[in-house]
Amino acid sequence: MAPRHLMSPLDFTVEELDKLLDLGNDIEKHPEKYAHACEGKRLATLFYEPSTRTRLSFEAAMMNLGGKVLGFASQDSSSASKGESVSDTIRVVSCYADIVAMRHPKEGAPLVASMKSAVPVINAGDGGHQHPTQTLTDLLTIRSLKGHFDGLTVGFCGDLKFGRTVHSLIEALCRYSGIRFVLISPEELRVPSYVRDGLKAGGFPFQEVVALNEETMKDLDILYMTRAQRERFFNEEDYVRMKDFYILDREKMKIAPEGMLVLHPLPRVNEIAVEVDDDPRAVYFRQAQYGVYIRMALILTLLGISVDA
Repeated sequence: MAPRHLMSPLDFTVEELDKLLDLGNDIEKHPEKYAHACEGKRLATLFYEPSTRTRLSFEAAMMNLGGKVLGFASQDSSSASKGESVSDTIRVVSCYADIVAMRHPKEGAPLVASMKSAVPVINAGDGGHQHPTQTLTDLLTIRSLKGHFDGLTVGFCGDLKFGRTVHSLIEALCRYSGIRFVLISPEELRVPSYVRDGLKAGGFPFQEVVALNEETMKDLDILYMTRAQRERFFNEEDYVRMKDFYILDREKMKIAPEGMLVLHPLPRVNEIAVEVDDDPRAVYFRQAQYGVYIRMALILTLLGISVDA
């Protein structure tokens, strides 16, 4: 039987997604139950561009399940530096591993790999396109801390043009009812037109604003902050001009709703002041921990491994 892959959050039905999130919550509560579920299994992490959280959380997830990890952390330390294609790399790695997590700067590269792979492939981020496991992390964080998705008002702030985490999460949340979006960005970093078109076609209310202020935040249940991504900008001058456009600090948190949660896919640069870390509404480090639980759940699901209660 052909392996199942994860290229986009939409690869799972809402019912499958609910089961995955339920599994993530059970792993959080009963980690010992899953400690040997992947004994004898190997995860290959093929990371063609730098990563800290995503790569290490995949490795932690597999080791927490009793499995082993192999792979590379940069293109320069792989045969890609010699000109080997993604297709050839995945054909070879499929012989060594049971499941693969791939990050690549080129959009669509993990999809190409999935077409040639004999084992499940997980898209761990492809350029500015998709980052489905970050989206799964975000969904698990929101549902665990808010208890539901329906009816939430979600604000996205910062680089909404190149932010693949933003694009993926908006797509995923559009599968639930009553969601409202507030898109906070400078004109140069607005969400792509296809995202706006999708929101309009689905009838999801949204507003685009420039300022991060009390008026913008007053109805938010979630504020999803993002950094200006230096690696996505075409020139240094534009990056320098945009990198400090938004800074969430203690003063702004004073005027934010009491129940508003602050998420961030990390790494953080200047967009959230360190002084905000102690605010109970700042949940981005808890979010990173949820990333391990959901990746454990995803590995088990794609490998078809079930753990008895």
